[in-house]
Amino acid sequence: IHPMANTEGRNQTSITEFVLLGFRDLPELLALLFLLFLVIYVVTLAGNILIVALVVADRHFHTPMYFFLGNLSCLETCYTSTLLPRVLASFLTGDNTISVSGCMTPFYFVSFFAAAECYLLAVMSYDRYSAICKPLHYAALMNTRFCLSLAAGSWINGFLAGIIVIVLMLQLTFCGPNKINHFCCESTEMLNLCCNGTNQIELVITILAAIFTLPPFVLTMMSYVCIIFTILRIPSTAGRQKAFSTCSSHLIVVAIFCGTLITVYLLPKTNTLRDLNKVFFICYAILTPMANPFIYSLINHEVKEALKKLSV
Repeated sequence: IHPMANTEGRNQTSITEFVLLGFRDLPELLALLFLLFLVIYVVTLAGNILIVALVVADRHFHTPMYFFLGNLSCLETCYTSTLLPRVLASFLTGDNTISVSGCMTPFYFVSFFAAAECYLLAVMSYDRYSAICKPLHYAALMNTRFCLSLAAGSWINGFLAGIIVIVLMLQLTFCGPNKINHFCCESTEMLNLCCNGTNQIELVITILAAIFTLPPFVLTMMSYVCIIFTILRIPSTAGRQKAFSTCSSHLIVVAIFCGTLITVYLLPKTNTLRDLNKVFFICYAILTPMANPFIYSLINHEVKEALKKLSV
């Protein structure tokens, strides 16, 4: 901590490191939580890397749906690796301190990957809409160039969101207390520790959260309204069940991921929501990446057959 003069000529202290409180209020569960997070990390890496390997290696998966799924799995692998190694290390060493600059790097990548995933999920919903509602035009609509553009656009949107947010956060001065009631550097918790006024930055972050969550969420919902109406017109029960099975998993993931993001960053900051902040964060940043390979692919018949061929 070092002294620093503010714009009004008064002296204040600028902190140089944070203490992540994490799960300190549950000391009796630390060993169990370490094992739980370790299992989640290993399962997440194994499941998502397996999906990426299958999509790259097996020509049967060289389709738009699996191309986007491969992008999602790659993103989830990076997302989880940004967060969980630091959490696991703090469980082992008991060291919960992190420098302000060290806090900004994972914060940038979390913002990047969260925004990119919102748009990638919307792209995947559009792909399912095209396949089910416009099957005769699907091959022409979802051509290779268009799929590459959609995937690249999702990653670029995430990159821009991360850059804008991190530039804003780097303008802040933190003067304590230096304790963050979280297990990672999360924006709403960090803003509580700022010396200077945060109203404008909070407003900008809320607007950015709305831009990067609401449009893809609305697009996804619109796609599924059209999909549901189309499915209901399918005459055979078996056909309806097959169509629903390919879409329901995606809708579940979107509801959990975008729903928790909207709850954390767009709803009014009540005491109850602040208390549940860590729970919501675990849902969209840790549990969703672990569940995606199972929800999307590992229960899929084609993927099961491919895995059997690999194991032979």
